[in-house]
Amino acid sequence: MLDLSYRVKEWNFIRMSLGSKLKDLRLSKRKSLQEVANSVGASKPHIWELERGTSKNPSLELLKNLAKYYSVTIDFLTDDTSENDRVQAFARSIAEKNLSDSDLLILDNLAKELDKKNRDAN
Repeated sequence: MLDLSYRVKEWNFIRMSLGSKLKDLRLSKRKSLQEVANSVGASKPHIWELERGTSKNPSLELLKNLAKYYSVTIDFLTDDTSENDRVQAFARSIAEKNLSDSDLLILDNLAKELDKKNRDAN
């Protein structure tokens, strides 16, 4: 059976807070707070406060820079509920269909292509 557990992690990732997402993204890229701060034009303490949830109102410019740095959308970072509802409904519908491994692989490849297209558009 095809292992799509990493996709399940992505779908569960949607439920996380901004700070948790930022920290998880940073750790998954094996970057330090200072490296992220330098890359997005922010101070190390500000990035740390965002990750801890003690600073909850980042500027739009900082959100854009963070989204670009991590190759995600601002909606993903800020937990846009309508988008999350659609993604969760889609994930549930896939799970309910008992798709074959080849069908799951097709969906996974499509998701990767859409991710690439979105990154290239940014």
